[in-house]
Amino acid sequence: MGFNRENYAKIKQEYEGKYLRAQEDAQFRRAEVHAKVPEVCEIDKQLALTGLEVFKATVSCDAEALDAISKKNRELMERRAQLLESHGYERNYTEIRYECSECGDTGVVDNRMCRCMKKKLIEAGFESSGMGDLIKRQSFDNFSLDFYKNSDTDHRRMSTIYKVLKQYAESFDAEKSENVAMFGGTGLGKTHLSSAIAGTVIEKGNDVYYTSAMNMFSDFEQKRFGASAGFDSTGDVSQYFTCDLLIIDDIGTEMSNQFTVSCLYNVINTRINRKKPTILSTNLTQEEFRKRYWDRIASRVFGEFIVLPFVGSDIRLQKRSR
Repeated sequence: MGFNRENYAKIKQEYEGKYLRAQEDAQFRRAEVHAKVPEVCEIDKQLALTGLEVFKATVSCDAEALDAISKKNRELMERRAQLLESHGYERNYTEIRYECSECGDTGVVDNRMCRCMKKKLIEAGFESSGMGDLIKRQSFDNFSLDFYKNSDTDHRRMSTIYKVLKQYAESFDAEKSENVAMFGGTGLGKTHLSSAIAGTVIEKGNDVYYTSAMNMFSDFEQKRFGASAGFDSTGDVSQYFTCDLLIIDDIGTEMSNQFTVSCLYNVINTRINRKKPTILSTNLTQEEFRKRYWDRIASRVFGEFIVLPFVGSDIRLQKRSR
């Protein structure tokens, strides 16, 4: 799927506007100079005619004529620059000023996306992912395994989990990557590593959507029951089924009922059938998860997901005690 389609359409339109504004601004400055320095206007008229002169010389294979035209152009351009300076302007005052000199504010270089546009899409992806600044603050680089050193067993297990998830993010493929389920108590690093995965996957040009379980069920509830309650029921829940990577955090904190369980099954099952990777995160133990949700959900998770049991003690409490 690639970058979020809405973000791409919005930024593409933004680039079209920037390109046109740069052209218009240059035309305005040129008109200003022509009005104040008529000789520059005359030089521009002469320069505009050289294209035809070059064409004629090229067709007739007249090398001397081409050299003469080139010399004349250089002299005209130098004279033009001198006139601008003598009237208090910069030598390049009338040139088009693009924000990006590589792509000329088109977003494309040699039929490939310019790095400036990719950067904007990545930044937009951070915002639309649902994690915002969290992605910028929590990465693989600043995830510390020191918090698990109280136990050699815990440290070895979390080191392995860290390596597995880092490799998962770096080699992410929207059509081939597996699903992941993170189990473990509060404050063991599940959200931090989810953020790190999201940031890495977005930078690779994929559409990521992060949500808490409660927010996801709220969206589906609004979609289904909003109209009867007098609210707008046109909310879009398509991102849960179409994004390249869906991250659902805090599974098990919601008020569980037939509707929420049905929604969760629908999302998980649909994404599995469409081969779209999903990451689940829960404070529940694996046994608690099995008891809380339908067998159909548990069988999907434990049969179709990489199950990672997080261990250790609450990192937040460790930080407070230091």
